[in-house]
Amino acid sequence: MDKKTLSESDICAKFITPAIIAAGWDEALQIRREVSFTKGRIIVRGKLHTRGEQKRADYILYYKANIPLAVIEAKDNKHGVGAGMQQALNYAETLDIPFVFSSNGDGFICHDRTGLAALTEQELSLANFPSPTELWQRYCHYKGLETADAKHTVEMPYYDDGTGRAPRYYQANAINNTIEAVAKAQQRILLVMATGTGKTYTAFQIIWRLWKSGTKKRILFLADRNILVDQTKNNDFKPFGAAMTKISKRQIDKSYEIYLSLYQAVTGSEETQNIYKQFSPDFFDLIVIDECHRGSAAEDSAWREILAYFTSATHIGLTATPKETKDVSSIYYFGEPIYSYTLKQGIEDGFLAPYKVVRIDIDKDLQGWRPNKGQTDKHGELIEDRIYNQRDMDRTLVLEKRTELVAQKITEFLTATDPYAKTIVFCDDIDHAERMRKALVNLNPERVKENRKYIMRITGDEQEGKAELDNFINPEERYPVIATTSKLMTTGVDAQTCKLVVLDQHIRSMTEFKQIIGRGTRINEDYDKYWFTIMDFKKATELFADKDFDGEPVMIYEPKPDESVVPPDDNNEPELDENGNPLSGTDTDGSGATDINIPDDEPNAKRVKYVLGDVTVYVVSERVQYYGPEGKLITESLKDYTRSTVRKDYGSLDDFLRRWNTAERKAAIIKELEAQGLLLEPLAEEVGKDFDPFDLICHVAFDQPPLTRKERAEQVKKRNYFTKYGAQARQVLETLLDKYQDTGLENIEDIKILTLDPFKNMGTASELVSSFGGKPAYLAALYELEHALYFNVG
Repeated sequence: MDKKTLSESDICAKFITPAIIAAGWDEALQIRREVSFTKGRIIVRGKLHTRGEQKRADYILYYKANIPLAVIEAKDNKHGVGAGMQQALNYAETLDIPFVFSSNGDGFICHDRTGLAALTEQELSLANFPSPTELWQRYCHYKGLETADAKHTVEMPYYDDGTGRAPRYYQANAINNTIEAVAKAQQRILLVMATGTGKTYTAFQIIWRLWKSGTKKRILFLADRNILVDQTKNNDFKPFGAAMTKISKRQIDKSYEIYLSLYQAVTGSEETQNIYKQFSPDFFDLIVIDECHRGSAAEDSAWREILAYFTSATHIGLTATPKETKDVSSIYYFGEPIYSYTLKQGIEDGFLAPYKVVRIDIDKDLQGWRPNKGQTDKHGELIEDRIYNQRDMDRTLVLEKRTELVAQKITEFLTATDPYAKTIVFCDDIDHAERMRKALVNLNPERVKENRKYIMRITGDEQEGKAELDNFINPEERYPVIATTSKLMTTGVDAQTCKLVVLDQHIRSMTEFKQIIGRGTRINEDYDKYWFTIMDFKKATELFADKDFDGEPVMIYEPKPDESVVPPDDNNEPELDENGNPLSGTDTDGSGATDINIPDDEPNAKRVKYVLGDVTVYVVSERVQYYGPEGKLITESLKDYTRSTVRKDYGSLDDFLRRWNTAERKAAIIKELEAQGLLLEPLAEEVGKDFDPFDLICHVAFDQPPLTRKERAEQVKKRNYFTKYGAQARQVLETLLDKYQDTGLENIEDIKILTLDPFKNMGTASELVSSFGGKPAYLAALYELEHALYFNVG
């Protein structure tokens, strides 16, 4: 047998798989083939989207279903034995797998990522592939899992509901890293996972494995919003069944094993309200704190009181946004994250939705507004004489026509795209959210007539609006469509089908910004939610330009000319509650309402808000930006983007033509470019629908005059190109040319076209291929036809 003639698939079947099985690996339980572990980045252009390529490993070997030990990249025998190593190392780094192999069927190259081997890479024969026991022992030594108890904890499987659902690769990394840390008696653990990546499901699997293994017997899950606790109990944590309870009505029952609680439900300003002290300090073995950036890290917070009381328990913090300020530090308390998965990674992998940004600047925001001398507002309040700008809008100055203009732009966008696209409008306070609701109602009378709940204000002070929150986040419920809010919906709202996030709120906190953006990042393919739009009226999306948007959060400081360049201790603006007042204290009932901090020297202080209804405003500029493949927002036309994308791979027209003319299948080149974000359909809408991809690319990227498909087909016919073929073969080629003219190149490259009309009326596919002298001759004739179509370029 000549190995050089075998395909990669044959090399796997005849050499690699038998070698692995011979080493003791169970084919059914431990060997997985062609494992796709990303979804492929969603690429958005215009109103269309496509997906880039998935990452797929040829083999992943598991000790147990939840413990991947090795990744293998296979190549055919025309390649060297180590040809797949760099690709395999890339996968292994992503999947957090220590042992990496490359093979071409002659043997293996093994790369040990643990740093403990005498040689990092060594060559092995097919007969010397390591056994599961050998790699497991090396893995345990690498991870420091030396005791039987530690190994027992780590080997405990995931919860399996029988549907085939399993943790995604990054969830598995987070779970395994956490389980291993607990097995080694680490007491404080921090997991950082972007909003929408399944933190609660990840937490459930961690708790399940620790509980089932007996490593942790009694567990407390803490959150700071009622909706978070209820969603957790009813969804991801449901398998705990009768072993689980939610602490409510300040009642303690010590007969359960899994406890879920709002931290406000077990603490209070009075000592008698601290009902967590009814448990003994060693009652819980494990405490998991959801959204741990929201106060658990502050020395004086209620969460820290609970953690300090149950100090012997293991504490695991979960957050999308670790907070690092002068007063609050998640990392100081929990330590460096044991695993991080960022928004950028989630979008790149195709698990999170990318976004467009529509930035709209309003004249009075940018140019400012100054009252006339002695001018009063609509309530008769004398307006302080100074220049009011964007910083003041909806906080100290309310321009009603500005609110109406924002509502008009939201309505225009929804009308032009999808009037029933779930939309969250973030406002500065409850008053602003109510004014926005009213303005939107007046601009959408027909929709409101269909259902009065088309637009709802969902804020912490209003029971009817809060009651609609579940309907808003339920994909199966059409109403409400638009929710105006301030603080209540910034975290923990799993709005899978939210397609529009409107920012008319002053946002200076990176933590809050990430949380708000996270409302749109979930994907729901069943409801055609693959991407979303951010409409920004207050320059909040300038935070995207922060170098640490996806890294460690920092305090933001922009010194004025007369200020020191050294940042003060705390340079962030104070967080405001739903009423627009400085935030102090903590949520008392899960509603979002907070205590208000008023300085001692101003006991009756209240923020003045001037309201004017007659100041005209207008839009100064409006621009659309895309989330690009490098994780940066790009502002450019579809033609510009096409040109830059093509020229990354092909520096000149000659480079492109060389590749095009030598490719066996032209469709493969198109697919490669589409995987990089090139969408030809909207480009054709802009340039011309009668051009095929070749002409679109040559015209836009290299300034070549395009020919329509009809013009190319007619040029071929004029050359009497078909005369050297027999009658039936000639008829096939002429019909292929007609098909090209009607539908383009990709269809005629697929040999299955011979089984369809009108070819099937000419004979069977086998007969038609035989008229050329066999399949190789048919493919050669097709290749020659394509060459004739494009011969006059370059």
